[in-house]
Amino acid sequence: MGQKPTLKNVAQLAGVSEMTASRVLRGVGDVSDRTKEKVKTAARELGYVPNRIAGGLASRSVNLVAVIVPSIRNYVFPEVLTGISDALAESELQPVFGVSNYDLEQEERVINDMLSWQPQGIILAGLHHTEAAQKMLEAANIPIIEIMDCDGDPIDMCIGISHRQAGQDMARLIMERGYRKIGFVGTQMPLDFRAQKRLEGFKSELAQNDMQLSDEIYYDARSSIAKGRDMTVTLMERSPDLDCLYYSSDLLAVGGLMHCMTSGLSIPDDIALAGFNGLDMLDGLPTRLATTHVPRYEIGLRAAKAILARKENPDMPLKDKMQLLDISTEMADTL
Repeated sequence: MGQKPTLKNVAQLAGVSEMTASRVLRGVGDVSDRTKEKVKTAARELGYVPNRIAGGLASRSVNLVAVIVPSIRNYVFPEVLTGISDALAESELQPVFGVSNYDLEQEERVINDMLSWQPQGIILAGLHHTEAAQKMLEAANIPIIEIMDCDGDPIDMCIGISHRQAGQDMARLIMERGYRKIGFVGTQMPLDFRAQKRLEGFKSELAQNDMQLSDEIYYDARSSIAKGRDMTVTLMERSPDLDCLYYSSDLLAVGGLMHCMTSGLSIPDDIALAGFNGLDMLDGLPTRLATTHVPRYEIGLRAAKAILARKENPDMPLKDKMQLLDISTEMADTL
């Protein structure tokens, strides 16, 4: 990583004094709108983040690891956070969490806030960020660990799975079982880039076998069992000849399973179902759901350990810029 940008760099690029640049970025003093815009534009271009640590500590970092995830309301990211917390438990570092709600602009604001406290490192979900967020992360000069997704080019290091591969694997399994009229049910798309990549992989595998989705339905909100049930009803009423449904998450798939069971449909004879995530909650279902298992705890554990390793040896070379973890696709009772 390069040299971290300074207030002096911002002032020089904006053509103002350091005092003026400081006043603008702190939101104090009487400064013209034109000058404010010049300073803020320069800060964005350089990826500069003001240091919130008090003067005597200004050259130091705090013992915090910033962790930014899209949501803590589902069953997925709490397991990741547990892995991070467990890895840091015996160290002096403490995780501090931020949530982006699958909104890149909100993620940019959270990144700015987190970096202003000079953390020892950042762990954040995904490889997709705004241009300004990307510049801030590249200029931060601390370990940046992007997790969950390895389909792309990381800023520093990424630890996760290939979502395109997950989609391809499930498509192959569904086709091997003889299903031909396949529907897709998804939420948070295209905001959820990982779900979008799974769908792309799924469709590409179908296309290689001269097939395509028969129907698909989306909803721009978080996954839930109730939403999975409702969208399954809508899709099956619209396309009654479907013989298999692929869901972007297990939560949606459980909703579809509940609808099918209460409607007297035989699974998988009347309709086959498959989800994604391999959630522990599936163990309590009367019918085992076909899904893709993701090592979420291991991803969090490895990410935090990478931060610790870099803290111990800041000059250590990255042996594995991309740590691609294995996934497993389970056929179970619904496929």
